[in-house]
Amino acid sequence: MGKAVWKPGTVLYPVPVVMVSCGTEDKGNIITVAWTGTINSDPAMTYVSIRPSRHSFDLIKESGEFVINLVTKDLARACDFCGVRSGRDMDKFKEMNLTAKKGEKVNAPIIYESPVNIECKVKEIIPLGTHHMFLAEVVSVSVSDEYLDETGKFHFNATEPVCYSHGAYFTIGEQLGTFGYSVKKPEKTKKKK
Repeated sequence: MGKAVWKPGTVLYPVPVVMVSCGTEDKGNIITVAWTGTINSDPAMTYVSIRPSRHSFDLIKESGEFVINLVTKDLARACDFCGVRSGRDMDKFKEMNLTAKKGEKVNAPIIYESPVNIECKVKEIIPLGTHHMFLAEVVSVSVSDEYLDETGKFHFNATEPVCYSHGAYFTIGEQLGTFGYSVKKPEKTKKKK
């Protein structure tokens, strides 16, 4: 068994796939993005990388804000559509029967049907080549209360989240463990009296 050596490329998969909304509540747009992620905990920071040729690029650059909307199995078709059609030509909210609601801390709309909406304010735009990275601070997070239990815990896996890998969308598979499970001591079984 050996290793094939490839030219440098983006092969870090799977990655989250999200719908990024921008513009305003009455004139919003949605772009599908797979180049996104967490970059800092406190303050909460994230990023999206977008090609300058995309319609949303200028909307985000001008407003300085956007919303990352997490994608579920029920939103997968809309997610794909918003990645292959341009907002220059249509209203993607209307085409996909999605509800635009003004964010709590930004003017950009949230996608109400998404169970998690992450409102962001751009701190810096970094030109990288094919894409520019919008480095942003998270200023508000909204979650759908239907996934909250009686203690207030949010059950994200119940939303059937979607990820992207090598040109395809996937739901998340079985849980293998929890953080730190590899170093936890096994529980002792109680002796019966």
